Amino acid sequence: MDPVYLDCNATAPIDPIARAAMVDWLTEEVGNAGSRTHEYGVRAKRLVESAREQVASVVGVTSDEVLFTSGATESNNIALLGLAPHGRSTECRHIVSTAIEHKAVLEPLQALAALGFEVSLVRPGATGAVTTESIAESLRPDTLLVSVMHANNETGAIQPLSDIADLLEDHHAYFHVDAAQGYGKDLIGLHHPRIDLISVSSHKMYGPLGVGALITRRRNFKRPPVSPLAHGGGQERGLRPGTLPVPLIIGFGAAAEQAVANNAQRRERCTQLRSKALAALAPLNPRIHADIEATLPHVLNFSVPGLDSEAIMVALKDLAAVSNGSACTSQSYEPSHVLEAMDLPQDAIAGAIRISWCHMTPDVDWSAIAQRIATLA
Repeated sequence: MDPVYLDCNATAPIDPIARAAMVDWLTEEVGNAGSRTHEYGVRAKRLVESAREQVASVVGVTSDEVLFTSGATESNNIALLGLAPHGRSTECRHIVSTAIEHKAVLEPLQALAALGFEVSLVRPGATGAVTTESIAESLRPDTLLVSVMHANNETGAIQPLSDIADLLEDHHAYFHVDAAQGYGKDLIGLHHPRIDLISVSSHKMYGPLGVGALITRRRNFKRPPVSPLAHGGGQERGLRPGTLPVPLIIGFGAAAEQAVANNAQRRERCTQLRSKALAALAPLNPRIHADIEATLPHVLNFSVPGLDSEAIMVALKDLAAVSNGSACTSQSYEPSHVLEAMDLPQDAIAGAIRISWCHMTPDVDWSAIAQRIATLA
């Protein structure tokens, strides 16, 4: 039998209702949502706009504030790099972010730094979360943007978005959130009206791969002044040109709707799995790399004293598919920049394992996993 899949933070299984919605389109329909001269295009556009409303409802925005992209990485690039012209024109060239962001944020910030912007990266505490006070201390009159992730992809630590949004009420800086891990799971934080830009990825929340969204919330009736990075076609208000992938967008919309409708049940299932995992691992005296009470309920990042993460992953290969960090950097075997930013001991960083599940994960034999790890001690 295949090992149980415990790497849902890398990519999650697709919701059956989302899959069915996509299959219906792929087998029964055809049409470009930009073709307005015939019924096929009209039907495609109607379904795209319905999905736009479903995606918008998760965070309490209007459908015209949702731009479809290929995923959170593209959304992050549009949001961050797209603000550069406005920053130059207003002489606001300072950006505040965190040292635990995904590479999809850190690397665009490096590109901005090469263009003459100054980037301040705030470090988290031992809980895995940054503090609002540390963000406040980094703000300046020329701060263009504050970019803080919703929940960390490695530790699951939820960041204090509402408090940071409150902090920015009297500041002109735009507030961007990379919500790849938290969108559709932790619903409250993203509703704050002071969050201007939200990056979303479908495949992290049980929709299809290859589609996502950038949410551009109006502030005082004005959209964030984001400039396009690509040109040609004019789709998505000219900010993301190209033919829309109708079946992917339909699946994304269906997954978003299910995420809201079934949020409580999903959280309960994930919390139950975490409780059983912690109980089974307890005899190993694991070090948990975040505040367990302030993390997403489907993520557990831990190390076992004296054990290396590579050895654990090899030992578990036939039992469970786990990881030792972000899927984007898992081939490099470099120490986690997230755990280093948390000032964890080097042995804890070297031994860190990330387990992530979801509401569709079958019952896990946590005892067998713990026993296998114990044989390495």
